[in-house]
Amino acid sequence: MIIKCLIVDDEQLAREMLQAYLLKIPELELVALCKSAYEAQEVLKTQAIDLMFLDIQMPQQSGIDFLKHLGLDKPSVIFTTAYPNYAVQGFELEVLDYLLKPISFDRFEQAIQKSIKTLDTTYKATLFEQQKELEEQFLMVHSEHKHHKIFLKDIIYIESLKEYVRYHTTQGKIIELNSMKRLEADLPKHQFIRIHRSYIVALLQIQSYQHGKIILKLPLELPIGKTYKKAILEQLFK
Repeated sequence: MIIKCLIVDDEQLAREMLQAYLLKIPELELVALCKSAYEAQEVLKTQAIDLMFLDIQMPQQSGIDFLKHLGLDKPSVIFTTAYPNYAVQGFELEVLDYLLKPISFDRFEQAIQKSIKTLDTTYKATLFEQQKELEEQFLMVHSEHKHHKIFLKDIIYIESLKEYVRYHTTQGKIIELNSMKRLEADLPKHQFIRIHRSYIVALLQIQSYQHGKIILKLPLELPIGKTYKKAILEQLFK
């Protein structure tokens, strides 16, 4: 599991120290360094951040005020501060840890291991909810003068046949007059991904990735189109 991180601190030396620590831990990926809450807000608009290292005493807006104004879909937070008197507020805001400056690498690593366990538990719970949701969702597919009910959990992959598409499912194959563009827009993004102009695959059916190909559990190899490679790697290794 790769944890995408954001460092927010108005002091350059503090940012550089946290960056150096972060680069020593392979599970962590640094997305951005910010010197203010405003800069951090701009990053959060465009990037998916899992863990934010947030200073408290900053000009214009404190880390506490910034965190209070973030919505429900906010990243997990570790406070980094020279002041011990904000610990209670940190607890109330449900931060993962509270690091007092100067921060030793051992203390930093301890906080990271704690965070990895918490985030891993959250990630697994999210996957469970997504799987539960997937089991209840279905498509109505018109084929051979009939309407077929296809549960999303049964779809392995979808193949383009020009004006038609072929659904490869655990129950068999069904051909329908439809477009890949329409299906890509309609299918849940956290459950399906376009890997090629001719293929959409179910994420849960992917076994591995190698040499520009996706290996499905069937087993079956499908090519990855150059246009889709970056999005696929981001989805598989996020």
